[in-house]
Amino acid sequence: MAGIYIHIPFCKQACHYCDFHFSTSLKYKDQLVEALVEEIKLQKNYLTGETIDTVYFGGGTPSLLSESEISQLINTITSLHSVASDAEITLEANPDDLDKAKLQALRQTPINRFSIGIQSFFDDDLQWMNRVHRAAEAESAVKRAQDLGFENITVDLIYGYPLLTDQKWKFNTDKVFELQVPHLSAYSMTVEPRTSLASFIKQKKQPAMNDEQSAAQFTYLMDAMQTKGFEHYEISNFCRPGFYSRHNSNYWRGVKYLGIGPSAHSYNGETRQWNVANNTKYLQGLGLGNIPAETEILSETDKLNEYIMTSLRTSWGLDLDKLNTIAAASANQLQFVAREFFDKEWLLQKEQVIYLSPTGKLYADHIASGLFFSNGE
Repeated sequence: MAGIYIHIPFCKQACHYCDFHFSTSLKYKDQLVEALVEEIKLQKNYLTGETIDTVYFGGGTPSLLSESEISQLINTITSLHSVASDAEITLEANPDDLDKAKLQALRQTPINRFSIGIQSFFDDDLQWMNRVHRAAEAESAVKRAQDLGFENITVDLIYGYPLLTDQKWKFNTDKVFELQVPHLSAYSMTVEPRTSLASFIKQKKQPAMNDEQSAAQFTYLMDAMQTKGFEHYEISNFCRPGFYSRHNSNYWRGVKYLGIGPSAHSYNGETRQWNVANNTKYLQGLGLGNIPAETEILSETDKLNEYIMTSLRTSWGLDLDKLNTIAAASANQLQFVAREFFDKEWLLQKEQVIYLSPTGKLYADHIASGLFFSNGE
């Protein structure tokens, strides 16, 4: 099994915190879609005959595409690949795009899962983020999608920013339960370089993020989701049983995937490939029949560190036997280095599998980097 990711690099406006690749000009949208079709054709052999289990439209704002454009891209994939009959096909969407007419049109496509970027159910927070939609649109978009038969829905929320009091955070999580959404992705607000938020903080127009606030709100989230029967299967992801994101779970489990579009990444187990993060250069390259991408051959150390980073984020944990299949005796070395994290009870072990404890999840990136192998080891 393998997955295909399609990056749609357009947004109506720029969120202050976002550092993903996108353009707020839709001038070249038609040409971009044709280029995506061409790249799918050029990349047809990248996954070497794997059955496609998931297709994910990310961005950017993929819900800016029309029903016919989405169908064109999916039809191109199905014409070149074996696609599983029960494939998960996800569309990231902004609430303001999901009116009744749009949803009815999307019912005519193979889209069977929505990832709705809500972020907050408070208008002042959304305005602070420079989001296009408003809170009432977020709630109504979810309900409309459900009314039209879309049951597999995930929503995004953000925590750990100055406007978000603990009371507002509780309201946001309670709203997810009230809407009976089966999956939640929740992210701590991070300040990425070259974003408007970073500039505002540097100019002291906005306060810096508070790590203690973020940790407290994440801890509350873990407890609340567990109480409501959600599984915490990845650091930022929670779901009711049976509603894992198959596409993202495959990322974390090291399954092969093909990335289509400007800035998209691909992985086939031996190499990693990434497309140019520039719409003009991407269009120029595909216009000449070339994929404007760079490729990296993964070393043994790269593979070890990638497995450590991704597996520790999940409830399935880091399998020491699998680590040894990547490099002989690597498990012994990792266990030696990990002693300090076991002593702090940030890591737990059951048989041959290492997991993050609830407290350890607060330090996931720090722990992973502390376990990384160096070249030559």
